[in-house]
Amino acid sequence: MSPHAKNESQEIEYELEEPMGSSRGIRWSLITSDFAIGPLRRRAHSHEKLLERFVIEPDNKWYQLWTRFILVWALYSSFFTPIEFGFFRGLPNNLFWLDFAGQVAFLVDIFVQFLVAYRDSHTYRMIYKPTSIAVRYVKSSFVFDLLGCFPWDAIYKACGNKEEVRYLLWIRLTRVRKVTDFFQKMEKDIRINYLFTRIVKLIVVELYCTHTAACIFYYLATTLPASMEGYTWMGSLKLGDYSYSHFRDIDLGKRYITSLYFAIVTMSTVGYGDIHAVNPREMVFIMIYVSFDMILGAYLIGNMTALIVKGSKTERFRDRMKDLVKYMNRNKLGKEIRDQIKSHVRLQYESSYTEASVLQDLPVSIRAKISETLYKPYIDNVPLFSGCSEEFIHQIIIKLQEEFFLPGEVLLEQGDAVDQLYFVCHGKLEGVGIGEDGSKDTVLTLQPNSSFGEIAILCNIPQPFTVRVCELCRLLRIDKQVFTNILQIYFVDGRRILNNLLEGNDSNRIKQLESDITFHITKQEAELALRVNSDAFYGDLHHLKGLIQAGADPNKTDYDGRSPLHLAAARGHEDITLFLIQEGVDINLSDNFGNTPLFEAIKDGHDRVASLLFSRGAQLSLKDAGSQLCAAAAEGDSDFIKRALSYGVDPNSKDYDHRTALHIAAAEGLYFIAKLLLDAGASVFAMDRWGATPLDEARKSGNKSLMLLLEGAKSDELSKFPERAREVQDKMHPRRCTVFPFHPWDSKEERREGVMLWIPCTMEKLIRSSREQLKSSGSRILSEDGARILDVDMISDGQKLYLVADQETSTHNNQHT
Repeated sequence: MSPHAKNESQEIEYELEEPMGSSRGIRWSLITSDFAIGPLRRRAHSHEKLLERFVIEPDNKWYQLWTRFILVWALYSSFFTPIEFGFFRGLPNNLFWLDFAGQVAFLVDIFVQFLVAYRDSHTYRMIYKPTSIAVRYVKSSFVFDLLGCFPWDAIYKACGNKEEVRYLLWIRLTRVRKVTDFFQKMEKDIRINYLFTRIVKLIVVELYCTHTAACIFYYLATTLPASMEGYTWMGSLKLGDYSYSHFRDIDLGKRYITSLYFAIVTMSTVGYGDIHAVNPREMVFIMIYVSFDMILGAYLIGNMTALIVKGSKTERFRDRMKDLVKYMNRNKLGKEIRDQIKSHVRLQYESSYTEASVLQDLPVSIRAKISETLYKPYIDNVPLFSGCSEEFIHQIIIKLQEEFFLPGEVLLEQGDAVDQLYFVCHGKLEGVGIGEDGSKDTVLTLQPNSSFGEIAILCNIPQPFTVRVCELCRLLRIDKQVFTNILQIYFVDGRRILNNLLEGNDSNRIKQLESDITFHITKQEAELALRVNSDAFYGDLHHLKGLIQAGADPNKTDYDGRSPLHLAAARGHEDITLFLIQEGVDINLSDNFGNTPLFEAIKDGHDRVASLLFSRGAQLSLKDAGSQLCAAAAEGDSDFIKRALSYGVDPNSKDYDHRTALHIAAAEGLYFIAKLLLDAGASVFAMDRWGATPLDEARKSGNKSLMLLLEGAKSDELSKFPERAREVQDKMHPRRCTVFPFHPWDSKEERREGVMLWIPCTMEKLIRSSREQLKSSGSRILSEDGARILDVDMISDGQKLYLVADQETSTHNNQHT
């Protein structure tokens, strides 16, 4: 071992097994078991249970010692078999018993192989079932191993020295695979220098090929009769003064060295002409041998070049494993976590054909097509993405990464912050919930086309349960940040995903998260409304169109009840306002403060937007028009008052104190605003709760020009509306009367209690008010003399009146007659 290898010997050894064969043996055993019936099946099952006690673990130290013992015999058999074929016609006794001992050892190894457990390459689980082990071994190398143990030398003699029987000796060369397996393990053993291992392997390959060729060269020379020895390469050979004319009598060692020399110089194609083919058989073999040597030379040169340049797959694996071992040793990690790390790295090495690095040099478009081909069948069947758009699915697929995980690995711990979303392609996992008392309960089983990690990512909560691998799993994963970025673009699909998540989880533990999921759906919808409103506020028509075309609801309001149309109108974005109207937004929607989009446009002075809204049927609909006008008048905002009045606001609207905007303008001496209100039809006779009119407020303010304006408006109003003048006069100088619900000529026994009322401006109002207060059906007002009163001006202050019906009046008239 090299010095570098000795320095590494203190590190922990890690050997990587090559991928096992397929699990067809397991399927075969299942098929054979299906054909078993009744007692035969029960007996076979009991025998299998008995044999399971003798199954050997591959890592058992005694089995490891046995493999090293068999390796020695494999080396002996691999090198001795060509010698036996070429140099012997029947073994001498001493070699016969040595060969017999080797065949016995290999025969014992056959029985051992029937009891060695193996790791299935599909599920990556250790298989301990004797039937499966036996079927797998029988279908692989059992036949060759068994034939190799036959005593072919004895069979050759028993068959009358038939040359054809000796060709069956080459079956034993299948034992070379034990040597190649040993070298493959050495290459991955980080305690041994990689360069040293590869050079030794290449030297052994070269020597073995030339050794085999030397034995075949000698065999070709000896298969001709002794009388024709001169017509062979060795019989005609003469080196210096020494002749090989009777080479059968020469020492065995010298014959082997001569044959090996011929094989080596022929392989390197630097022959000096002293040894050459003589007969056609030798020429044919040399042509085949030289052709093979060209391939062997290319193999040797290529491997040596790779050693010098470095960077092979195995070497990268070794370097990574060295770093991991140093890290584990430095941090004194336990055996369990060590085994998990090593197993996972080994699995990634064996499945490296799936690594994305293989495709890094390809254009993005080609990589996307590859991902689409490989992963779309799995993602389309994931219930989480049911009903999602093709564009969204495509964006998910091209961002996926593939990984393998071994049985027993824990991918997500309960309570962890999750940063990966996983999808199951192959294998089986289980979700385990851990209670407050430490009890464990299986929440769900994850099969192909399932997903996990989505609850923690979408709801932004800790992982609700632990996820553990049950069988070798092939998973697809996507980073949380990447997934979130895609959802921000395809937000409608995000809402669909949340609904699928809410509908698709049946376990009790996940049902407990229903409120979290519902809350997140509500939160997402609120955030989406804010994004739409934000675009409307800042005038980003392009992005707003994208959101609405992708499915956002333009009628969705924010926390203040404002729609995007409110904000667009308030900011004066005419193009966005027109777009939202075309999208069918409620043009008269009121926010939480009672404001409509038209009011927002008027308030902020956006005349073009206000005109557009009004032309499309928008209404101002002020919740408290009087207070709004009064506030604008107090601030001197004549523009707002003018716009509000032009879009139909009543100039006589009152606030909580029954004041109109004209009251405020008169009190503040605002001549222009007062004239604006009067032109719009504001009344100078409007009274507040204290009985004051705008004219009274103007007199208090002392503004003469304003008083003249209001006096002139008063005269105009009285001339146009005489009834209003009377109403005002009545309110300024009120009269009252007493109304009784009987005829003034009724006897004292028939009389009832009356009611005192303010005298209104018309008889109709007096009759209606009397009916309501007296609960009577009368239709006429009579004086104390029984005369009918036709006008309220005939009623004096404090007069007694009588509310009677027409029938009562005619009855009393007949009585008097």
